[in-house]
Amino acid sequence: MTEILQNSGWLFDLLDVAVVAFLIYKFLLLIRGTVTFRLVLVLGLLFTLYASSQITGLKTLGWLLNNLFSSVILVLVIIFQHDLRRALVTISRKQSNRGGDEGGEVIEQLVNAAQALSDKKIGGLMVLEREMPLDGFLEVGTEIDAKVTSEIITSIFLPYSPIHDGAVIIQKGKLTKAGCFLPLTQNPEISKTLGTRHRAAIGLTEIVDAVVIVVSEETGKISVAIGGGVLRDLEPPRLRKVLRQLLEGRWLK
Repeated sequence: MTEILQNSGWLFDLLDVAVVAFLIYKFLLLIRGTVTFRLVLVLGLLFTLYASSQITGLKTLGWLLNNLFSSVILVLVIIFQHDLRRALVTISRKQSNRGGDEGGEVIEQLVNAAQALSDKKIGGLMVLEREMPLDGFLEVGTEIDAKVTSEIITSIFLPYSPIHDGAVIIQKGKLTKAGCFLPLTQNPEISKTLGTRHRAAIGLTEIVDAVVIVVSEETGKISVAIGGGVLRDLEPPRLRKVLRQLLEGRWLK
């Protein structure tokens, strides 16, 4: 048996290499087209240059890359600070204090508001705060502090309303602000067909774990932005289901 295992050692080596190659391939597929993918490529190139400098004896290049790698952890922390913050919040996430009935009522009012805006082709942005606080990422805004109702939300977004251009903010089951401007996404991969509202919704969800409902003024179609991505063309029943999954922590991409 020992002799057989020794003779088949190359098979285990081949299997080992195949498994590693498969994992690397899956990882690259996962991050393809993202900033992370480009960063991995750059780091791979730098590591190749560093290895080459050690082999060829290029001391200056080796010294430069060695100093660069010594601070790469700090660079990665700066680049991915929002992702790290989101991950830490997720780890420490606790059960929400809001009751299921109250949360269900808020969802129903938001769905009704989205449908009403969609039917009239009135643009709207509705932001739902989850675990990460929003206050540090909002610009301007008018304090409201009211119960979430579809009537209030639709009236805010009517064209003659002075705060119709911004977003409304829902925090802890209450409508707290309106007319808020959100940070626009800088992701070059975002479709050119998406307008300012969608880009603002995506931009905010790249930073925090909020859920943003978007109603297009041009088409009346409803979308939901989450985690830097967007689910488009949602009918009210689908919107209701998505919101329930997201707010109850059962969301699966």
